[in-house]
Amino acid sequence: MAETLGRESILRDRVDAGRRLARRLEKYRHERPAIVALPRGGVPVGAEVARALDAPLDILIVRKIGAPGNPEYGLGAVAEDGSRVIDDPRVREIGLTREDLEPVVAEELEEIARRASIYRSGRPAIDLRDRTVILVDDGVATGVTVRAAVVAVRRQGPRRVVLAFGVSPPQTQEALARIADDVIVLLVPPRFYAVGEWYLDFRPVEDADVLRTLAAMDPWTPGQE
Repeated sequence: MAETLGRESILRDRVDAGRRLARRLEKYRHERPAIVALPRGGVPVGAEVARALDAPLDILIVRKIGAPGNPEYGLGAVAEDGSRVIDDPRVREIGLTREDLEPVVAEELEEIARRASIYRSGRPAIDLRDRTVILVDDGVATGVTVRAAVVAVRRQGPRRVVLAFGVSPPQTQEALARIADDVIVLLVPPRFYAVGEWYLDFRPVEDADVLRTLAAMDPWTPGQE
């Protein structure tokens, strides 16, 4: 379920988004959920949700698959377990096949592995089997990276998958509602250009910020109940 708010309800920053999402997610507290944030921008949001619900925090790294030679032209996304979502009509439109994307996918998986080694510091991921999993990000535009994240999470056999975002265009929220058990969005503006326009403070989140946030969580270590 999404909550539609007006422009006057613009989010202050990612901490504000996380605290407001936590209030909307309170109904899941009794299920002892696992919070899974999408780095980088989803981590400070997810940390606030995890604190408020007294839940463990983990991360799931997903990267956009760009066109060969034009990385900004998105054709899909790949998650750290190799799960991928490909926009086949768009791929065909530019005269390519899925096989043509494999070198790009391989490069993105290398970058995912690099970031995972930095962020996790050797710690294993949370076991998501039979858990309510709340996937968190600061906002979504097309939703392709979230779709890949949902595929990766579903492969682990969770009880329920809930999506929670600061902002999303209506069409993306509606599309994601078809693959998730619940979708919570703070702002669903009918005219949407970019996630950042709905935050007063949308400064970039760097690797160091992610590491500080994860280190501050008590406990972050997977398996803690």
